[in-house]
Amino acid sequence: MSQAALSVEALSKSFGGLHVFKDLTFDLAPGEILGVIGPNGAGKTTLVNVLSNQLTATSGTVRLYGEVVSGRSFPATARLGLVRSFQHTSVFPTATVAENLVRARYFAGRPPQIHTEATELLEVCGLGAVFHRKAVDLPYGLQKTLGLVMSCLAEPKVLMMDEPAAGLERVERIVVDKLVHYASHVLECSIMIVEHDMDLIRRLCPRSIVLEGGKILAQGATPNVLSEPSVISAYLGEALEANDAVH
Repeated sequence: MSQAALSVEALSKSFGGLHVFKDLTFDLAPGEILGVIGPNGAGKTTLVNVLSNQLTATSGTVRLYGEVVSGRSFPATARLGLVRSFQHTSVFPTATVAENLVRARYFAGRPPQIHTEATELLEVCGLGAVFHRKAVDLPYGLQKTLGLVMSCLAEPKVLMMDEPAAGLERVERIVVDKLVHYASHVLECSIMIVEHDMDLIRRLCPRSIVLEGGKILAQGATPNVLSEPSVISAYLGEALEANDAVH
């Protein structure tokens, strides 16, 4: 059996007496694209924060290809190859698109040169035409796209995408597909996607984990997970009720 790209063992995070999640255990295989879903307050973003060492775990161990990354700094974790994107825009506003990309590579310990494939990615994502514009002058959708591209140009071994479609218009969300394809096929990295867009999860993630109440409610093949009554009751039912209310 091949070594897991990311191994999470009995991971817990508490704030005082509040347990955000407790004893989470799961693996991410090399080259795998894993979906992480769950209702608001399930601890999904906190999980990404702890895995990336922006927050310190209360207990448990995280390994990247067998190497313990728990307890390291956020920059050190990125340099080892465990990289995250952010739910909201995460760019240097007064820097140009080009400068943002160089800074992302520097932060992850990569040389500043951008490879040909990455240049092509910029064109595909609509950033080529604004390469020398300041990030603050870009519309929100392009700022969000820039943040996602920055995480890819850090050349991760494991990329964690925290709600990559959040704030994007539905027609803009195809950029997430393009970035996932680039990360998977060009970088050959493993990907964990935290997302509320179920169409995106179904489309991109062969396997998914459902968090609820700080624990793993269900995991397995995405179509099977999304059809489980417990998942529909705990999470998808809320979305269906909201959708029915609209119509």
